[in-house]
Amino acid sequence: MAILKIARMGHPVLRQGAQPVSEAAVPDLRRLIGDMSDTMHDAPGVGLAAPQVLVGLRVIVYRAPADRIGDDDTVVPDTVLINPDITPLSDHMVLGWEGCLSVPTFRGLVPRYTHIGYRGLGPDGSRIEGEATGFLARVIQHEADHLDGILYIDRMHDLRLLVHEDEVDSFRFADYIESQEDD
Repeated sequence: MAILKIARMGHPVLRQGAQPVSEAAVPDLRRLIGDMSDTMHDAPGVGLAAPQVLVGLRVIVYRAPADRIGDDDTVVPDTVLINPDITPLSDHMVLGWEGCLSVPTFRGLVPRYTHIGYRGLGPDGSRIEGEATGFLARVIQHEADHLDGILYIDRMHDLRLLVHEDEVDSFRFADYIESQEDD
């Protein structure tokens, strides 16, 4: 397989809606999926959407490795979802740190639903349906946003919550909350 170029913020492909995968795209799909997985691991990342590698198709790959999940989360191996449809299963949203291979060196506190349902197709064309919570729900929502031309920074309510990745540990969320109460 190959390591693909990752589009960075500012590239037009990241702001365009991706096209559904049709029968015509299937012959090249396995190679694309393998290349996306290799690229995700090489980066290293936990998710990648086809538009990030300059392919305007509705395909995402994602994972939840042991070193990135919380205590209540489950390890998930590399997974492919084609033409995904995401549905919130709860109104509850939480802020969580996100980064993006297309927005390198930055992290932002992004509100996401804590419990989602998803459905789509697997690489073999089989129907996939499931639910996700916690870290995995965040990753799937983040990658699905790429298919609609949305970057995580677009979901942020306040760009003061966007920091360089070297400063994440020194960011004082409590100070930010207090400043909001003073406004």
